[in-house]
Amino acid sequence: MSEQRTIHIAGTWRSAVSGATREVLDPADAGVLAVVAEGGTADTDAAVSAARAAFDGGEWSRTPVAERAALLRRTADLLQRDRERIALVESRDAGKTLEEGRVDVDCVTDAFRYFADLVTGENAGRVVDAGSPDIHSVVVHEPVGVCALITPWNYPLLQASWKIAPALAAGNTFVLKPSEITPLSTVELIGLLAEAGLPAGVANLVTGAGDPVGARLSAHPDVDLVSFTGGLASGTKVMRAAADSVKKVALELGGKNPNVVFADACATDEGFDTAVDQALNAAFMHSGQVCSAGSRLIVEETVAERFVAELARRADRIRLGRGTDPGVECGPLVSAAQLARTQEYVASALAEGAVLRSGGCRPDGPGYFYRPTVLDGCHRGMRVVREEVFGPVLTVETFRTEDEAVALANDTEYGLAGAVWTADQGRARRVAGRLRHGTVWINDFHPYLPQAEWGGFGKSGIGRELGPAGLAEYRESKHVYHNLAPRPVRWFAG
Repeated sequence: MSEQRTIHIAGTWRSAVSGATREVLDPADAGVLAVVAEGGTADTDAAVSAARAAFDGGEWSRTPVAERAALLRRTADLLQRDRERIALVESRDAGKTLEEGRVDVDCVTDAFRYFADLVTGENAGRVVDAGSPDIHSVVVHEPVGVCALITPWNYPLLQASWKIAPALAAGNTFVLKPSEITPLSTVELIGLLAEAGLPAGVANLVTGAGDPVGARLSAHPDVDLVSFTGGLASGTKVMRAAADSVKKVALELGGKNPNVVFADACATDEGFDTAVDQALNAAFMHSGQVCSAGSRLIVEETVAERFVAELARRADRIRLGRGTDPGVECGPLVSAAQLARTQEYVASALAEGAVLRSGGCRPDGPGYFYRPTVLDGCHRGMRVVREEVFGPVLTVETFRTEDEAVALANDTEYGLAGAVWTADQGRARRVAGRLRHGTVWINDFHPYLPQAEWGGFGKSGIGRELGPAGLAEYRESKHVYHNLAPRPVRWFAG
């Protein structure tokens, strides 16, 4: 299989300076999907130089807002034109179902259109009352400059769009480093930006490993902001590397997300069925490889046995397979390393006393598949409850009181997302208000809106994506103070 030129610098597709390549594997059978360029420090420096020149030259940063928004909308239209093809690329590369791939393309389209609308709906700045008619004072927003965008392997297209759309809307240039495991849909997106008319050098792409590419971007003195989505360990390395140059940092580092189910949510057959169904979606969507996955089921003791028994029964019936095959509900894990990590967490949980209710094994055949797994009898002393597995593993804890439920849900170093299920509206509002998580769902799990901020408390990260705050991450605020009637101050007598 011949190499794809997947490094994009100053408007040109190229191979790595070193000539190095990497095989991208199909997680459904471990076969080779593509051979891509394996960039290094030299490629990264060239990409930053191109982004720096494009920003300092001003062609994009000084482009009128309406024209920047129009380019985002053209890109959204191109995404819909190529929806089936890009969804297929995302499905094959990341292992998700084809329908999930289609949903991702639609969500990316929504993000580009949202940020286009957001910037065109703004005013020219915030007027500040200086207390005198002779003073015109305004706070304006300007682009940060050169942005390093580092994205994860689980939602490569979606996570790229959450960074690219606001970065471009604000007038920045960027260098994007996708995960080396799943780079293919990101390559497609950069191609669409070029087709939409983005000037050369504004969008640059370097495919390659976190070290050296991500490490160099984080430390590079000509990078003004680094936005990283990924694991906690890598995020702390990014933050340390960025410190010497005191650049802006935005981090989204995952979560260990509680799904709290009160008995009254299960009082009717319909309520019970809905809560069980949503618990499956929360834990096993994309084989649990979701930063906001509801991997901790915290269920009221009086309904726990019935609830977990039905949950385990349905989990055993989930149909695994290649995401493009008809009837498949759940695909493989993304890599051999992720499969091994999941197996190790399940083994440690069982050794610590967890009770296996479903799954806990690989099916026969090729690929990185693992059965959806329900572990009962769990407690906060277990690694599988404390640490992010990023696999199809659901732990079960029980509670007796509302206070105990909240305490369990908040007993995590993360704080990305969580949910509460109850028929009591007062309880729903109380518990949602007490949960220390960046997104709280009431009687639902997983939906997000591009106009609402996304991010977490604690070790889930710093800053927000999406919403007005997601645009603000890519801007600097400037106060312009205009004295309309200057006169001597006479502070000094001479």
